[in-house]
Amino acid sequence: MNNADIIALGEKYVMNTYARFPIALVRGEGMSVWDADGKEYLDFLAGIAVCNLGHCHPKVSSAVAAQAKTLFHVSNLYHTEPQVRLAKWLCDHTFADKVFFCNSGAEANEGAIKLARKICHDRGEEGRKTIISATMSFHGRTLATLTATGQEKVKKGFAPLPAGFIHIAYDDLDALQKAVDVNTAAIILEPIQGEGGIRMPSPGYLQAVRKLADERGALLIFDEVQTGAGRTGAFLACEHEGVTPDIATMAKGLGGGAPIGAVLATEEAAKSFTPGTHATTFGGNPLCAAAALAAMEAMEEENIIGNCREMGKHLLGKLEKIAESSPRAKNARGRGLLIGLELEGGISPATIVSAMMAKGFLIGSAGESVLRFAPPLIVTKDQIDLLADALSSALDSL
Repeated sequence: MNNADIIALGEKYVMNTYARFPIALVRGEGMSVWDADGKEYLDFLAGIAVCNLGHCHPKVSSAVAAQAKTLFHVSNLYHTEPQVRLAKWLCDHTFADKVFFCNSGAEANEGAIKLARKICHDRGEEGRKTIISATMSFHGRTLATLTATGQEKVKKGFAPLPAGFIHIAYDDLDALQKAVDVNTAAIILEPIQGEGGIRMPSPGYLQAVRKLADERGALLIFDEVQTGAGRTGAFLACEHEGVTPDIATMAKGLGGGAPIGAVLATEEAAKSFTPGTHATTFGGNPLCAAAALAAMEAMEEENIIGNCREMGKHLLGKLEKIAESSPRAKNARGRGLLIGLELEGGISPATIVSAMMAKGFLIGSAGESVLRFAPPLIVTKDQIDLLADALSSALDSL
């Protein structure tokens, strides 16, 4: 099948919930993907920060193939080796003492919200039900995580939404201080806002949030779905600020491309999840857990995070130069290989994304006016230089 064949079939049979681009991707290797017509693209979006090791990393592919011949799935009523080994790896490399596995970032955030409320219940603090999140945040598309998300455009048509959520401005400590009270169960924040436009917190903000949560008796949840698994140059983005949450969520880059999410928690927080309080049929299944474990081990063995830090500085530097020289861009920001370039003059990011696709580069957008760059963490300087040249040309041609 070619691009047109696949697109036509999708338009006929797949629900129209995505504004898809007019290509159908059929193969991937490293930094490259190919469409059904044979065109190659350098992927600077990585499945929206999912394929951190690139496409079809040999260690991950081998682990999936071996596990597929051994054990696909059993109920979580039984222990499985890939799941417990992955849980140990995560606890050994983060603040966490315990892990709950699910299938996606939205599910991880659902689990974190449930856990926070259950902790307050177990403490005898029945009044603590409110979850505070930030404007321009994104936490998922289930009803609870949609409500936690601080963007009204994604909520239209889904009322009534669950009660118990309020929003304050991101990176505004005064607003947070006014909002946190005896009814607050938890504060949930992205260490760097992804979908909101690659928005960075001010130095010291996350530390101040941690202190405030402790003083007011609230829990602190970091949504590391997009920023985790090495994406920002540390395994969890909160490590840059030296801040430890009570609960953190992961997904995207965790599985090396396989669908898996995780709720990470301290021992004290995790004890409120007891048999019957939370569950998911496919969470931490042997196949996805084996893929994730292989991905984490490969990331460590190949110094992927070190490359992320080095290449992130190079990419940010290139984008800063474009922002300085082009009247169509004004600000480059981010950390590691999660970087945004803000556009000027009412230019739609979709225009640039399409122009770059025509040149053989896949990039994305975030917020209303920001180009998003989240390539695999294996990207090279030469590939970044090619991207920068193509981007400059695309902006100049407007």
